[in-house]
Amino acid sequence: MTKTTGITWAAASARRFERQFLAMPARTDTSVADVAAAVLGVHAQVLSAAELSVGLRADGVTRADVRGALWPAASPTAPPPPPSSPPSLSPSPSLVKTHGPRGTVHLLPARDLPMWCAALPAVPHGTAAPSANVRLTGEQARQVVAAIADALDGAFLTIDELGEEVVARTGPWAGDLVMPAFQTMWPRWRQVMHRAGQCGALSFGPNRGRRATYTRPPHFTPLPPEEASRLLVRRYLYAYGPATPRHFARWLAAPPAWATARFAELAAAGEIEEVRFEGTPAWVTAGDTAFPDAPERDELVRGVRLLPYFDAYVIAAQPRELLFPGAAYRRALAGGQAGNFPVLLVDGVVAGVWHQRRRGRRTTVTVEPLVPLTARRERELAERVEGVGAVLEAEAELVIGEVTVGAHA
Repeated sequence: MTKTTGITWAAASARRFERQFLAMPARTDTSVADVAAAVLGVHAQVLSAAELSVGLRADGVTRADVRGALWPAASPTAPPPPPSSPPSLSPSPSLVKTHGPRGTVHLLPARDLPMWCAALPAVPHGTAAPSANVRLTGEQARQVVAAIADALDGAFLTIDELGEEVVARTGPWAGDLVMPAFQTMWPRWRQVMHRAGQCGALSFGPNRGRRATYTRPPHFTPLPPEEASRLLVRRYLYAYGPATPRHFARWLAAPPAWATARFAELAAAGEIEEVRFEGTPAWVTAGDTAFPDAPERDELVRGVRLLPYFDAYVIAAQPRELLFPGAAYRRALAGGQAGNFPVLLVDGVVAGVWHQRRRGRRTTVTVEPLVPLTARRERELAERVEGVGAVLEAEAELVIGEVTVGAHA
């Protein structure tokens, strides 16, 4: 390791790879919650992609292990416990599927909920408020979140069942069909579902057939919001630094001015320090200025890797134009937004896209490289594809060719 305040992209990438189990998979005694913590939450809008994000970073981990951490009382195929099941009879999950950064669904370590569920509600949001005849008042929103928490405590409910409970606990106004959504109308109370998730009142349960269920995560005491926000900045910089307030704001979908103020507070307190990253000012946690030097740096990122939809590294690692060089910026981003394509990494940067199509116990992984692959790289890619199959508990076949599937919405 070399200690320096002039940090290159290559050095930053190598340290990020090492800390996020991309340079070398986590040991077999590392829990899936530890992997999720290392990347600061696993995007889980597509659960199979979340399972890959975890499994490709940990030796021997499959989708069953991820689901077992989420719902230890139910196998991946078994129905959830009935709504009347006492929570004391079920083991506590180590992972929770809920609304995380950017309001999107993530897998978060249960032990980190005191931070997440204090920091996220404190982030100002710039989205336009619904019209007056649609939106909830502050008091109504508080009542709905409390009703959700009460209804889901020890229960696994579908969205319709949860809606009935919320209306019964609040009033008919909560069930008014006033929210346009997917060519239909949703009840008023649903506009705060993400808030309920972010404050610890709601999480996802295992599916009941094809229907999603919801439950309440394990009880916890949130950190003070200011403490939680400062901790989140430090955790982000440890995982993805060096970074700027704008990088942090983009990752969190927060106002840049708010992020700048948080960085200034931590800098004044001596908790973070400024460095030069690719010639421009950026920040790391105080004293965390040791980065790999060549040849260790090159060894950590060397090789090919496959990352799924919305992988945390792809979304958070900045500057994005260095992670997606040349043709990758045009092919692997959707209007500049990362995560909408699974990506092929070659020596630490995006160099292609891929897609997997499952049929029963088999899955075909089509990889479209944007750079020529040597025979050795193709062999390594075939091994990575086998790893995808192992996580998904399927036999995987590699096809090198054009990916015709468009970006994920």
